[in-house]
Amino acid sequence: MLSVEAHAATPWPDALDWEVRAGDAVAAALALTPYAMLADAAPLVEVAVRLTDDAEVQALNRDFRGKDKPTNVLSFPQVQDDLLEGLANSDDSEILLGDIVLARETCAREADEKRITLTDHATHLIVHGTLHLVGYDHMDDASAAAMEALEVKALASLGIGNPYAELD
Repeated sequence: MLSVEAHAATPWPDALDWEVRAGDAVAAALALTPYAMLADAAPLVEVAVRLTDDAEVQALNRDFRGKDKPTNVLSFPQVQDDLLEGLANSDDSEILLGDIVLARETCAREADEKRITLTDHATHLIVHGTLHLVGYDHMDDASAAAMEALEVKALASLGIGNPYAELD
């Protein structure tokens, strides 16, 4: 069973139920991977999503990646790639898949540049972060293309357009 907890710090828009939105994004991403079974697995599979500001993300980025600048999303997987397949059969009652952290100011700026809503952009980044939690990466062109294709499919299932489409 999949559980997604979203913690929205100010100044994220309060009108949206971020926990529902984050849960939908995580489920849509997982459904397209070899780990789709985790959504219905006997152990509780948890993903934590923190919606915060550039300052907090910059500190995390500096401390964990050695890059002293904010970024749009950070992912912190808690399960090694080689252990992911066995999670559905785990005897553990709860498994923390990982954490996803988004920076509001960076996300808002990028959304404005792309001429999309902050909500849609944040949803894309949660999908992106989820794929990182289950071992996907974009370190080379082939892996980036594969990851982007999954993101586009997951977002389409949520009624969100292709984030990689060229602007007119």
